[in-house]
Amino acid sequence: QVQLVESGGGLVQPGASLRLSCVASGRTFSPYAVGWFRQVPGKEREFVASITWSHGSTYYADPLKGRCTISRDVAKNAAFLQMNRLKPEDSAVYSCAYREGVVTAYHDWGQGTQVTVSS
Repeated sequence: QVQLVESGGGLVQPGASLRLSCVASGRTFSPYAVGWFRQVPGKEREFVASITWSHGSTYYADPLKGRCTISRDVAKNAAFLQMNRLKPEDSAVYSCAYREGVVTAYHDWGQGTQVTVSS
């Protein structure tokens, strides 16, 4: 069983940056990809970005495209989401998950980390 733990969220002003971390623990962690998602109360979870574990190929969804960078550190079993020029509409609980193959679903989301963008 793999557990994912997110950190790095907080309260920031519009235009600020945050770097979120997602660390995996448990059995050997060697997924096909790790993804970041976000969710606000009353809405469905929204995909933000993903990175393949072996090659580091990245994919970004529109809401944060151009304002965020996903990366990973294989040796540390960690994935990161650098978010820049944050907007109030970026406020959400951000969580990470992984999947074993290109056609398999993401699973084992962590508890998430709250990001609040407000002046």
